Amino acid sequence: MTAKQVSPFEAGLIGKGIQASLTPAMHMAEGRAQGLDYRYVLFDLDRVEGDQIAALLVDAERRGFGGLNITHPCKQQVLELLDDLSDEAAALGAVNTVVLRDGRRRGHNTDWWGFAESFSRGLPGANLASVVQLGAGGAGAATAFAILRSGAPALTIFDQEESRASALVENMQRHFKGAAIRAGADLAAEMANATGLIHATPTGMVKYPGLPLPAELLQSNPWVAEVVYFPLNTELLVEARRRGCRTLDGGGMAVFQAVKAFELFTGIEPDAARMLRHFKELTRGAAQPTLAAEGG
Repeated sequence: MTAKQVSPFEAGLIGKGIQASLTPAMHMAEGRAQGLDYRYVLFDLDRVEGDQIAALLVDAERRGFGGLNITHPCKQQVLELLDDLSDEAAALGAVNTVVLRDGRRRGHNTDWWGFAESFSRGLPGANLASVVQLGAGGAGAATAFAILRSGAPALTIFDQEESRASALVENMQRHFKGAAIRAGADLAAEMANATGLIHATPTGMVKYPGLPLPAELLQSNPWVAEVVYFPLNTELLVEARRRGCRTLDGGGMAVFQAVKAFELFTGIEPDAARMLRHFKELTRGAAQPTLAAEGG
C-alpha cells in the first residue's frame, strides 16, 4: 500500500480522560512525513454520556476510519464488538488497536510489542534469568507477555490485589508452559535473587509520587524497566541509577506501541527513529502523568 492509495487517512482513540494523550501528535506527524493527509481524533468518554463504545465504532466505520486505538477503560469491553483478534490480543484478553478494513473489525494488542521493542533496544544483553514484576493490571499483562516472549525463563509477579496477580500468572502459564511463572509473596526475598525489575503500576506519576518498593531492595538489581513515561525520569529510575542499576524509561514503550499501530492502520512502515525524535520533542519539559500502556 502506498501513501497515495490511503491519503487522506483518518484514525482515532477511544478512552476516558485522554486529553493529554500524545498518540494523536505522534500519528499525525508521522502521517505527514509519509505524505498522508492524516487526521487523528480523540473520543473521550469523559465528554460523552453513557456507554458509547459500540456507537463510536459504528461512527468510525461510517466515516471511513482506518482504525482506532483503544485505551482505559475499554480494552476488555471492546472485545465483544470485534470480528476477530490477533493471537496476541486473544492471549492477553485486551485490545488497544482495532483495524477497520473491508467491513471487518480486527483487534490487536501493540502494547506488549511496544515494551518488547523498547526493552531490546534500550537494555541490550539484559539478564532475564529471574525477573520480578510489580503490577498485574493492563500494563502489567502487556509487559509480562513481552518479557516472557523475549525469553525470560522465570517471572514473579506482585500486585496489591493478590487475586489479580494470580489471574495474570494463570493466564501467562497457559501461554508459556516452559517458564516458571508465579505470584510473589515475599518481595525482599525475590528481589535479593532478581536479575531485573519491571515496574508496571501508576506509582511515580505526578498524581502518585514516590517509590513502588523500598529503595534498599534495589541494591542487587542490575536493571530496572519502567512503564510510566510522564515524567520520564521517575523517582524509581533516579534511585535505581543512583544505586548503579541499568534503567529503561517508559517512553520507548509509548512510542513503539504507536509505531506498530500506525503500520497496522495504514499498511505503511513508519520511521521509528523519527517517531522517537518527535516523542522526545513532545515530552521535553512535560509534566502530565501517563502510563505507556494506559494513556493511548
